[in-house]
Amino acid sequence: MTQFTTELMQALVKKEDISEVFRKHLETAVNTLLKTELMAFLDYEKYDRIGFNSGNSRNGEFDQQTVAPYKRSNDTLESFVIHLFQKGVTMSEISDLIEKMYGHHYTPQTLSNMTKAMSEQVEAFKARPLDARYVCVYLDATYISLKRDTVSKEAVYIAVGIREDGSKEVLAYTVAPTESAFVWEEVLLDLKGITDRIFAVFPDAKYQACFVHLSRGIAHKVRVTDRKEILDNFKSVYRSESRELGEKALKAFVDKWQIVYLKVMKSLEANPSIFTFYDFPKSIWRSIYSTNLIESFNKKVKKYSKHKEQFPNEDSLDRFLVSQFEIYNQNFSTRCHIGFDQARAELAEVFKQA
Repeated sequence: MTQFTTELMQALVKKEDISEVFRKHLETAVNTLLKTELMAFLDYEKYDRIGFNSGNSRNGEFDQQTVAPYKRSNDTLESFVIHLFQKGVTMSEISDLIEKMYGHHYTPQTLSNMTKAMSEQVEAFKARPLDARYVCVYLDATYISLKRDTVSKEAVYIAVGIREDGSKEVLAYTVAPTESAFVWEEVLLDLKGITDRIFAVFPDAKYQACFVHLSRGIAHKVRVTDRKEILDNFKSVYRSESRELGEKALKAFVDKWQIVYLKVMKSLEANPSIFTFYDFPKSIWRSIYSTNLIESFNKKVKKYSKHKEQFPNEDSLDRFLVSQFEIYNQNFSTRCHIGFDQARAELAEVFKQA
């Protein structure tokens, strides 16, 4: 078994990021190729005494072929730098890698200037028109380290929508020091194309509480010894075959646990947004009552952002975020989210009645 295979298997077993394994071995392979090519050109190994005073010095002209030399008019390197930037590789790491591959030194600032071309992409993303209607919009926030006067984790608010055909896209985002309802309202107001439709902003919209978050909230408020049983019981509330059966399941759940956890049960009973998903086609119920879709995406964004430790300013964070959003939108613009293909006719009728 090779060292590469061993490290790859270890990373998979530990559920670590395998891109770092590939990056390290790719760098080693490229460096080996460059050394081999140079050695073949000179016909002696590095530090070999036969090279001394031979006139065939390593300081002379050498046109390597393994990696094409960089020219200012060539966009290949810029594309490469942007690609690495999107994957969360830091500018100092990119600078070091480019120097090893191309034999030229580029400062982190020079490489940063290359990514600034993405600023236009940021503005275009924010100004682009959106579709007139979306079946559901997921709202969630993740935290990323950002430097202003000092370094602190700030909330990145993200909205992801699913169209009638099941395709998905990141609709809007904003960055703020803390998570609050006021900032969420700003995000919703920024959704051009559907601003005439959650409550103060979208009066005709329906809101569904995420059962994953509800379950987590319950888990934090009950004893560890009761946790498994109470969460298993709670599943019957959102896995019933109809709203009527769901409401009966909630009543049975509350009756069973209110003697021990009265406040928790009262909170659930008072929540008006538990059964909204029953108003939609059954094939998409699971997609509506859970925010797993956007949480999964946020985890990927956070994973790549961790390579950078911190963003030096908000513009840098904007460029990174939009690059991630563009990749997501391209990947899912023609893919149908699970269950939506079966629900198209019913969804069209729902919108017709709206």
